[in-house]
Amino acid sequence: MNRAFSVYLDLIRFVAAFLVFVYQSNQRIIIEKPLPLSDYGHSSVIVFFVLSGYVISYVSTRNENDLFSFGVARFARVFSVAVPAVFLTCVLDLAGRSLYPEMYASYPIDNILVRIVSSIFMLNELWFVSITSFSNVPYWSITYEWWYYLIFGAANFLSGRLRVVTIGAVALILGPKILLLLPIWYLGVFLHRSKLGEDLKLFEGIVMVLLSVLLITLLRVMELQEATTGLLENLLGSEVYKYLTFSKFFLTDYLLAIAVALNFAGMKAVLLRVDLDQNGLVRVVRFCASYTFSLYLLHQPLFLFWAAVVNGDPNGSMFWWQVTVLVFLSVVLIGSWTEKKKDWLKTVSARALSSFNRAAKAREEFL
Repeated sequence: MNRAFSVYLDLIRFVAAFLVFVYQSNQRIIIEKPLPLSDYGHSSVIVFFVLSGYVISYVSTRNENDLFSFGVARFARVFSVAVPAVFLTCVLDLAGRSLYPEMYASYPIDNILVRIVSSIFMLNELWFVSITSFSNVPYWSITYEWWYYLIFGAANFLSGRLRVVTIGAVALILGPKILLLLPIWYLGVFLHRSKLGEDLKLFEGIVMVLLSVLLITLLRVMELQEATTGLLENLLGSEVYKYLTFSKFFLTDYLLAIAVALNFAGMKAVLLRVDLDQNGLVRVVRFCASYTFSLYLLHQPLFLFWAAVVNGDPNGSMFWWQVTVLVFLSVVLIGSWTEKKKDWLKTVSARALSSFNRAAKAREEFL
C-alpha cells in the first residue's frame, strides 16, 4: 500500500463519515430545507464495511499478525472511543432534553442501564433485538464491526476444530442480521488478500473506476434499494422484515459493496503509479482521517445537544452551520483525548492478558 493509495483510503473514510453526519443532521427541526447529499447515510456505512475489511486484513499481515496482538489492538481501538461515547451520549441526551425536549422526541431514554450495558458489550443487534444506544443511532454499525473482528480473528489465527467451533458459536450468538452483512465486510478482506489491482494496467484501472461510478449511479437512478426492499418485505412479511432493521437493505448493499471494491481496485492500479509527497494536502487528509472514528461515534449526540443549546431558527442554514462547527470542535477536543487513551488501553490490555497467560501456565505446571 503506497502513500497515494493510503491517503485515498483515508479521504474515503473521512468523506463517508461526513456523509453520515449530513444524513443524521438533516432534520427539519434544525434546518427547514433538505440538505444536499443527505441521503447517503446507509450507503456510507457499506463503504466503511468494505474499507474496514480491507484495512483489518492489511494490518493482520503487518504488526497485528498473531491472535494476541490482533485482539489487543482491536479491543483498544474500539473501546477507547466506544465506552466514552456510550456514557457521553447518555449525559448529553439527559442535558439536551432538559433544554429542548422536542429535539429528542424520536429518540429513546428509557431502560438506561440496559442500553448502556448492551452498548458496551456490543449486544445491541443480536438476532432480532435492536436496542438503540440512546440518540446515537449510528452506533449499530460499530457493534456489527466488532463481531466481524472476532470472526476474522478466529478464522485467521485459529486452526482445526477450535476455529470451526469458535466461529460456529459466534454465529449462533449473533443471529441472521449481523451475518447478512458479513460478506460485505469480507469483500474488503478478499480485495486485500487477492491483491486485486496491483497487476492491472493503468487503462484497466481507470475502466474499473468508471465502472464503479456507473454502477453506483445506476443504483441511485433506478432506485433499486426501494424496489428490492419492497420485494423483500412482501416475501418475508412485514413483521420479519421489520426485525431486520439495519440489514434490510442487504440486497442492494451487496451491489454497492461490489461497486466500492471495483473502485478500490481500480484506484489502487492508478495510484500505484503516483509518487505522492508528504505535502500540506496530505497532512490535512491525515489529520481529518485521524478523527473519523470519533466523528462517527459522537456526531449524533453532539449535534442534538448543541442544537438544544443554540436553539436557533431552522429557517435558513445559519442554525445548522453553528451547530456543525460546534460538533467538529467538540470531536477534535474529545478525539484528542480518546486517541491517547487508545495507546494506554492497548498497553494495559496487553499486560493484563500476559499476566493471565502466565498465571494459567503456572497453574497447569502445578497441576
